[in-house]
Amino acid sequence: MKLSHFNFELPDGLLAEYPSENRDESKLMVVHRDTGKIEHKMFKDLINYFDEGDVMVLNNTKVFPARLYGNKEKTGARIEVFLLRELNEEQRLWDVLVDPARKIRIGNKLYFGDDDTLVAEVIDNTTSRGRTLRFLYDGSYTDFRRKLKELGETPLPKYIKRDVEPEDEKRYQTIYAKHEGAVAAPTAGLHFSKHLLKRLEIKGIDFAEVTLHVGLGTFNPVEVEDLSKHKMDSEELIIEEKATEIVNNAKLKKRRVCAVGTTAMRALESAVSSKQTLNTFEGWTNKFVFPPYDFSIANAMITNFHLPKSTLLMMVSAFMGHDLMKKAYKEAVLEEYKFYSYGDAMLII
Repeated sequence: MKLSHFNFELPDGLLAEYPSENRDESKLMVVHRDTGKIEHKMFKDLINYFDEGDVMVLNNTKVFPARLYGNKEKTGARIEVFLLRELNEEQRLWDVLVDPARKIRIGNKLYFGDDDTLVAEVIDNTTSRGRTLRFLYDGSYTDFRRKLKELGETPLPKYIKRDVEPEDEKRYQTIYAKHEGAVAAPTAGLHFSKHLLKRLEIKGIDFAEVTLHVGLGTFNPVEVEDLSKHKMDSEELIIEEKATEIVNNAKLKKRRVCAVGTTAMRALESAVSSKQTLNTFEGWTNKFVFPPYDFSIANAMITNFHLPKSTLLMMVSAFMGHDLMKKAYKEAVLEEYKFYSYGDAMLII
């Protein structure tokens, strides 16, 4: 399959600028892989497609306020710094993206906060847009992290042109987020409300939690026509024994195992044993799933509606079949489903 197979016309008005008023009241498209049937529901109707003993796999990563604004020394130019990855806790080293990139050279200093209490020095050019910064901060590591949090803002995706609002801090985070480390939310999980989780629990659905710290690699555009040549950025992944037991037990009993989001699906597919069961995992994954691909763990998936030519759309195509994906997306545009991070959801069964 080639990059051009994943292009489609997406009207601007279908990109969701705001989340739905209530988490579980966004629209839900239900797609049946065996028959090709498509249903239009609300997200809270999800409960009707699951039974006791089925498992939902949740990515419990937590988004941190990764976007900072600083001023360049001497010129005072405003520079956006997007924290990507902490490289060294002791030396306060971070991989970051800077914008505008052309203005930033090795040796430049950036000042953050009204009183310039946080200073960073550019020590390396890692990619065309990326840099490595050393934060010059004398306080303890805990104080330093507190300062980053205080100065940072919720890293809403760039397509959202409005300013970050107080509500975003809560809404651009799943209600089950636990372990801080993501620079983007695992967006399929944003639709779950406390009430819906409770109802699922009462019905006997089990939950297995994995941690995949979502990086920007998930959203990086694919720039090669031959998909096998695309390299995903690595993201940190932790799967503990408790999760493997819940998932493998459900597989053994031929229950439904549903990956909540492409990140949960990628986590599962990064830790498959030779017996097609789920292994524990602690490390980094750069797994790129595109068609044709045989999935080993999950047999259902919840996901948002993705952008043309994105790696996320490629995974969805691999899971539901390319022709069915095209049909579903055509219908989503016709029915005016909202796309991307704050958009509506799809259940593939």
